[in-house]
Amino acid sequence: MNTQLLVPLLVNGIIIGTLYGVVAMCFVLIYKASQIVNFAQGEFLLVGAWICWFLLTEFNLPFIPGFILTLVFMMAFGVALQVVVLRPMIGEPIIAVIMVTIGLSIFFQALMKYLFGVFVKPFPQVFETASVAVLGLSVQPIYLLSLVISVLIMGGFAYFYQATRLGLAMRATAFDQQAAQSLGISVRQMFAISWAISAMVSSLAGVVVGVVNGVSSQLSFFGIKVFPAVILGGLDSIVGAVVGGLVVGLVENLAEYVDSQWLHWGALYIVAPFYVLVLILMVRPHGLFGTEDIERI
Repeated sequence: MNTQLLVPLLVNGIIIGTLYGVVAMCFVLIYKASQIVNFAQGEFLLVGAWICWFLLTEFNLPFIPGFILTLVFMMAFGVALQVVVLRPMIGEPIIAVIMVTIGLSIFFQALMKYLFGVFVKPFPQVFETASVAVLGLSVQPIYLLSLVISVLIMGGFAYFYQATRLGLAMRATAFDQQAAQSLGISVRQMFAISWAISAMVSSLAGVVVGVVNGVSSQLSFFGIKVFPAVILGGLDSIVGAVVGGLVVGLVENLAEYVDSQWLHWGALYIVAPFYVLVLILMVRPHGLFGTEDIERI
């Protein structure tokens, strides 16, 4: 067994898995608030990465101020999107709203290509050192930064849902919108806040991946890669999103190791999470931590 290759892949799987977990939590956040699966989630990453790239290259901002401005912009972007496009869809069939998110996905992909082109554009140099040594492994600083921020976001999500009035209001809205509204909770406000947080947090992953690989329309595929993590953990479970993200990250990198050492099929790491997804759904259709619906007649 080639441990010199396996150990770095496992570490990379954990780091990427935390990013998957963060984006998966954004899927869950919107679903818990409005029962909608947002198929434009990958485009949130794409828009956030392009905005940060634009601020750094056109206005020559340092990375930290540009990153913070990106998060502020994406929060406003999420609110505007929910108010202008999705709020009029309240009360419509769920499938109609889902089709709107698919339309938004196509629209923003086309818009970003029109504004920024179709070729990969690298970020300006963010860190002075290309890599740092961690336990004998060479790791890019942006990955370490993303790992720390992702863990803080996960802890923040847990605290927000369990210990804040706004978090409790969002949980009540997710459980029963009519009951929540009767208690004085603004359902529309909860929807807007969920989309704002989802857009802002997703842009974090977009910037991280953009710094490492450059920014292009392919970045939106990240949302599709996260979808197995969402279903794996359960659409309505924050804990499941975190676990699902870590599982998918590790499975991807283990598949790459197995493929490079023995199978030599090529690109197995891309499809491996979807194989795991199918197997899990055959055993637990609602995911590992999802709530099983029980209907009584």
